[in-house]
Amino acid sequence: MLSERRLEVLRAIVQDYVGTEEPVGSKALTERHRLGVSPATVRNDMAALEEEGYIAQPHTSAGRIPTDKGYRLFVDKLAAVKPMSPPERRAIQNFLEGAVDLDDVVARTVRLLAQLTRQVAVVQYPSLTRSTVRHVELLSMAPARVMLVLITDTGRVEQRMIDCPAPFGETSLADLRARLNSRVAGRRFADVPQLVQDLPEAFEEPEDRGAVSTVLSTLLETLVEETEERLMIGGTANLTRFAHDFPLTIRPVLEALEEQVVLLKLLGEAKDPAMMVRIGHENAYEGLNTTSIVSVGYGSGGEAVAKLGVVGPTRMDYPGTMGAVRAVARYVGQILAES
Repeated sequence: MLSERRLEVLRAIVQDYVGTEEPVGSKALTERHRLGVSPATVRNDMAALEEEGYIAQPHTSAGRIPTDKGYRLFVDKLAAVKPMSPPERRAIQNFLEGAVDLDDVVARTVRLLAQLTRQVAVVQYPSLTRSTVRHVELLSMAPARVMLVLITDTGRVEQRMIDCPAPFGETSLADLRARLNSRVAGRRFADVPQLVQDLPEAFEEPEDRGAVSTVLSTLLETLVEETEERLMIGGTANLTRFAHDFPLTIRPVLEALEEQVVLLKLLGEAKDPAMMVRIGHENAYEGLNTTSIVSVGYGSGGEAVAKLGVVGPTRMDYPGTMGAVRAVARYVGQILAES
């Protein structure tokens, strides 16, 4: 275990390196921070930190920079989440409240996160597998053609056109709509198949039963099809501001950002609402070994339905980034709850 003094020295090194982009020397540390000890003691502490792998010397200069291990200790033990100021919170709320639908909420969230953190923002769409049904609408498009509209509690809307085996009258359609909503509205998607399995038997006419079965099979197929996750990414151009933070080129990072499956794994389990920080080589994907990922769950009613976060170089303002990600997630959850 590091002593409190050495933890303070590590904190000062991280803060200075993130702020100045320059390796940090003992003289600069004692001048900028009130560490309460002599420069010689600071040099000894830095030597101990280097020996234990928390800092490294990138060149033959006297300066040191944090390693992945040093950043990890900084985040775990030293970094308090920096709260957003009241004007910042109001700006976030006003910007997100202007959204007109779920796509707009996600697009605005990506833009806002990228601007606040000056990193690459990643927002996962709410998953249907963790959603509940708000309403099912059935519209007659032709005598034997029906449009199914599925609306979730997170504002997601799915539409399907259905060709029925026989004409389906308006009265029967209205009956099915009412029966369907009475059974599934407010229920989780996982419960829907069992709730509707005997619905065709409630209709007397054989032609109606065939149409009802066709509508229900389309509804259940929609639930299966839409389990695949969707992401929106923004602020990729921000990476060019940090080109010198990547040893050779930012190409591997850009290629990794195009792999949605990779990003979904790195964001973590959507149902886990906790803040997660993956630093450098903690990212299993090699192309992202020079980056850090800060993510958190968002959702309505205190339950996470998806994740959002940012990707940037390991030389990141962790307290500020964590604060921004958490604040945005909270407001997105509020908007989903009110939508």
